[in-house]
Amino acid sequence: MSRPLRIQYPGAVYHVTCRGNERKDIFRDDADRERFVSLLEQSAEIYSVTVYAYVLMTNHFHLLVETPLGNLGEFMRRFNISYTGYFNRRHGRVGHLYQGRYTSLLVDKDEYLTTVSRYIHLNPVRTKVWSGKTVEEKASFLDGYQWSSLPGYCEKKKREKFIDYALVLEPYGGDSAGARRRYRDALLGEISSPQELKKQVVGQSILGGDEFVRWVKEKLGDRGADRECPPLRAVVSYNAQDEILAAVASATGKTIGQIKSDRGVVRQIAMELLARVGGLKGKEIGELLGVDYSTVSVGRKRLRDTLASDRAAKRLLERVEGTLSIIKN
Repeated sequence: MSRPLRIQYPGAVYHVTCRGNERKDIFRDDADRERFVSLLEQSAEIYSVTVYAYVLMTNHFHLLVETPLGNLGEFMRRFNISYTGYFNRRHGRVGHLYQGRYTSLLVDKDEYLTTVSRYIHLNPVRTKVWSGKTVEEKASFLDGYQWSSLPGYCEKKKREKFIDYALVLEPYGGDSAGARRRYRDALLGEISSPQELKKQVVGQSILGGDEFVRWVKEKLGDRGADRECPPLRAVVSYNAQDEILAAVASATGKTIGQIKSDRGVVRQIAMELLARVGGLKGKEIGELLGVDYSTVSVGRKRLRDTLASDRAAKRLLERVEGTLSIIKN
């Protein structure tokens, strides 16, 4: 059987899964789970990825994410490498943590977003261990399962700041107490009759209605199903690099030349926005600013550390970003 197409384009939504090598555990305790969630939040911020849902199982995980910049591969590469490095260091091991590459299913955002979120949130009780349990027992377990985005969908006080809840809750009446209750009711209603999403997947890669599937196939053109699909980056227009640099210059009173030669937070902000808003890769940013790729990577990391404690730097970044116009298709 051929490998599923790797379909990437700006604004794409995916159900992502990744399993441990030889089906071994990728989480040994809550410290591992806490680090995983922390790295997920950090990676989502770096690559401007929207996270709608997640769940951590013992030997695998599920994500429901949207990529405004069409960069799922870059996001997952950084995220998986970061967690593998942490896990290997902590547990004194070497080698691969995951079983091959991650699996990504392209999701029709309009028709299947909330359906896939429920499917993900039900995973903790869709194992053999729970096959003989009652609906009430399963519901009770889900209510107490913390390694999932579900608690924030049911109770506002349990929300995580990096999860986007509003869009998933929209079909239930918006982000309100009533919508959260209706979402939970719909979820629990599927415990005894779960959705069989696998049967609705087209070409091992797409979960969506007929119109969405046709749209994707038109974008793919004549590319065969036995080859990976290269990124379809032409679907969206990004901010021009000149506009970003001009915005940084206007907010800081520095010239473009001074921004490029700056070794502090100003150039770091330019690097961050060129990547996150402009859609440029590290190598492209380096060529634009006259530095190498490693300098860009280190600069963006230092900025994240600075923003955690420097309110002035955070306000400056927000002010510059607020003047930019993200153009989406």
